[in-house]
Amino acid sequence: MPPSIDVFAKVRGHEREQLLRAAREADVLPYFHVLSTPAMPVVEMEGAQRIMLGSNNYLGLTGDERVMHGAEDALHRYGTGLTGSRLLNGTIPLHLELEREIAEWIDTEDALVFTTGHQANIGTLGTILAPGDTVIADSGDHASIFDGCVLSRAKLRPFRHNRLDKLEKMLERAHTDGGGVLVVVDGVFSMEGDMAPLREICDLCERHGARLMVDEAHGAGVLGHRGAGAAELLGVEDRVDLRMGTFSKSLASCGGFIAGPAEVIDYLRIYSRPFLFTASAVPAALGAALAALRVVRSPEGEPLLRLVLDNAWRLRDGLAELGFAVVAPQRLPADRGHGYTAEPDDANRATAPGVRHDATGTPMIVTPIVPVLVGDDWKAALLWKALYDGGVFVNTALHPAVPPGGALLRTSVMATHDEATIDRALDVFARVKREFESEHGPLPGPDAF
Repeated sequence: MPPSIDVFAKVRGHEREQLLRAAREADVLPYFHVLSTPAMPVVEMEGAQRIMLGSNNYLGLTGDERVMHGAEDALHRYGTGLTGSRLLNGTIPLHLELEREIAEWIDTEDALVFTTGHQANIGTLGTILAPGDTVIADSGDHASIFDGCVLSRAKLRPFRHNRLDKLEKMLERAHTDGGGVLVVVDGVFSMEGDMAPLREICDLCERHGARLMVDEAHGAGVLGHRGAGAAELLGVEDRVDLRMGTFSKSLASCGGFIAGPAEVIDYLRIYSRPFLFTASAVPAALGAALAALRVVRSPEGEPLLRLVLDNAWRLRDGLAELGFAVVAPQRLPADRGHGYTAEPDDANRATAPGVRHDATGTPMIVTPIVPVLVGDDWKAALLWKALYDGGVFVNTALHPAVPPGGALLRTSVMATHDEATIDRALDVFARVKREFESEHGPLPGPDAF
């Protein structure tokens, strides 16, 4: 009889154990810190006030009275939980209202609400794709996309982040795979903070007969006049087949959705196992998401989009002036027209929130995600700790969340940050950088990103 192998053996002596122990002993572990107040521009975390530059609460709606009342009303009407799946006893009128209004907002035929954003991706990709199909994914895509690809057992062909030449090679190779082909990209990438070049990706998909799905988790509620995401801003909504989004960012709640053709959504409704066999979201989450969506779609929505993107510019430009390696503003196609204009002085033409023009008149944009490249994992943890002690909380991304040698601090802003708070944070960054470099050597410069 073969010797028994303990399945728990892998938890002892794994490759990250030594690093984790060292980080804990040095008190520089950047994860699992305890927040004791709502996710506002300034929070209390572990006994101190800290400027929050690590939240996805882009529009600041988690503290909005209308959103909290939406959650409260749903709680009192439907209770604390629905105790069943959407298929059985877990669908309530809030689901149907939310799905209808999402479809109107995203400008698709139908939408389907999932309990989490992760579930929306695995539930869509694991159902639409099958063995024999091919899925082509950007290497920077969210982990839930790759989880869905694995679940589907389709052939996965990843390509280097935002490299259109690599995408085209994968599309050419997929011709011999024999099944259907789906390209999946983030609209806004959660770590890099940049957008996918969706117009060019649409061109390639159409040329090669592939379908396209865009994850708008970090674009919906941020980009475009309606806040409908990168596809809206870049004018390709009618060329994208499926659009996914979450409630845990701009919509101030928890959950996810997929929007697209009615026949596809109906298929997912009855075949998606993660959808069918997961308990429905708690009513308070649905009520909050619906209330937040109505704020975004109201006349107050576009001013909120402008505020968050103005704050993103202020933080990005301030960090660049201090000599940090930060993401560059992204050029937008200047041929009209889909949410922005190439004529900055034409007061008669609307410009999308956040779009600015350089000296040549080229439209540019930054997203609320402003990554700071550090490079070395250990230096990133030490720099995070110095900022934390200085009263600024940011996120830390280490390998494998980023490529080896690509460790970064992920900063992000909200519409509810005021200029004085951002400037205070920049003052902390400036002081920390001087002290850090005097002890640990120079950080990557502005051109390193």
